[in-house]
Amino acid sequence: GFVVLDRPLAPLPLDWEVRDLLKTGARQAASYVGVQRAVEELVQARQFESFNRMSAFVVHDLKNLVAQLGLMTRNAQRHRDNPEFQADMLATVENVMERMQGLLLQLRAGARPVEQPAPVPVAGALAGAVAARRGVRPEPEVAIDESVAQASVLAHRDRLERVIGHLIQNAAEATGVSGMIRVRARRDGAQALIEVEDNGKGMSEDFMRSRLFRPFVSTKAHGMGIGTFESREYVRELGGSLDVRSREGEGTVFTIRLPLIGGDRPKDSGA
Repeated sequence: GFVVLDRPLAPLPLDWEVRDLLKTGARQAASYVGVQRAVEELVQARQFESFNRMSAFVVHDLKNLVAQLGLMTRNAQRHRDNPEFQADMLATVENVMERMQGLLLQLRAGARPVEQPAPVPVAGALAGAVAARRGVRPEPEVAIDESVAQASVLAHRDRLERVIGHLIQNAAEATGVSGMIRVRARRDGAQALIEVEDNGKGMSEDFMRSRLFRPFVSTKAHGMGIGTFESREYVRELGGSLDVRSREGEGTVFTIRLPLIGGDRPKDSGA
């Protein structure tokens, strides 16, 4: 509706009825103004919330990059004269630099990724994630089934590698240097399955149900409680899922499911 204020064509006595009508109109106009202000404040609050959430994710990724460089620096005290370590160190620095540049681009562009999802080879994503976690102990055992050796999924390669790498890092922290970490990839119908398994301390049903995927909740002394939540949210953005099975004292298995490009199961040649 709208209100028009103008000089009346005929004299209008300002009695109690007119006053009540003016008061009612003023209250209605004030309520519309109040609603509009509330909407603007809500939009602004959501923008701040989105930025703060994105900033927390970026800080979490930076923390992991700093930890990776710190591990490399400590190893350099013993292996600095080893040519293989020198080559590995250069590759690690290049990888960290690329990931930091990606984080800067993400900050400039906002919460959404700069690039659209593109075909990413499953085997390549696993190789990149394991390579980015050089020095992790125990060293992950990698097994890629022939059914996905040449298969691809629609994703952002760096973000998918970060998801897998985060699960590997969690497995290493839960297991200890004498434990076991397995990273496997196989096909299940029209989906690619990527599993990260460890034989570490495991998690309780209560923790998995009420705390595991909640942001800013962590069992680590200096953890931010963001990585697992961010990983699940990103996998869901891609149309997939991130599930977990675990038993205390026995270990944990995280399973990533993602739609394969051209995911119909191939027909038997003899059919």
